Amino acid sequence: MSCLKCLKYTMCFANFLFFVCGAALFGFGIFMMTQAKFSSMLPSLPFMSVTNILFITGIIITCVSFLGFLGAYKENRCLLITFFILLFIVMLIELAGACILLVYERDIDRLIEKDLRQSLSEARGADNTTVSPIASEWYTFQRTFECCGVKNVTDWMPPVPASCCVKDACKDSNDYWKEGCYSKMKNWFEDNLLNTGIGVIVVCSIEVLGMCFSMTLFCHISRSGLGYKI
Repeated sequence: MSCLKCLKYTMCFANFLFFVCGAALFGFGIFMMTQAKFSSMLPSLPFMSVTNILFITGIIITCVSFLGFLGAYKENRCLLITFFILLFIVMLIELAGACILLVYERDIDRLIEKDLRQSLSEARGADNTTVSPIASEWYTFQRTFECCGVKNVTDWMPPVPASCCVKDACKDSNDYWKEGCYSKMKNWFEDNLLNTGIGVIVVCSIEVLGMCFSMTLFCHISRSGLGYKI
């Protein structure tokens, strides 16, 4: 009995932490809605928008962890089995997404490059009197990741934006960022591929543990005859 109580309160504590993290992601996603989202840079892949990723991830974590916390605390079989099913579905979606990225890696790679070139073309053709949203996203992206253009600075027709400058002002071609934003993104993903894989394994392990804990509590409640108490 003491082990089951320990399991119950461990689930409550863990799900409370995940609820707080999910709420923080959700709030940060809302905050990012008022900032540059980089969504116009990849119109064919809206799910890769920073805002969408934070917003959707925050909602999922908050809802699932709330069910887990309430189900464990109230020892409610209905909530526990719902928590188990949702965790299982989320894990399947994550594994399916990883498989799709591996299988269609080249197609996604070409699509990203195509979208970047198209959005850069729109940014170049924008009215010079006002900064368009797509141009503002490109400027912010270039300053943040210290890159210029899709492949290099030649992708921008004169005048080259100040966000491409290594220093406050560019005097010659040597003062521009040498690496293009597409190459920068690709190299960043390749450099962090191992860390991403480890992160996915850790997340899946936590989800499996959560499913095991919820099913253990569910079986205990079923045997003890507590039913669907609220």
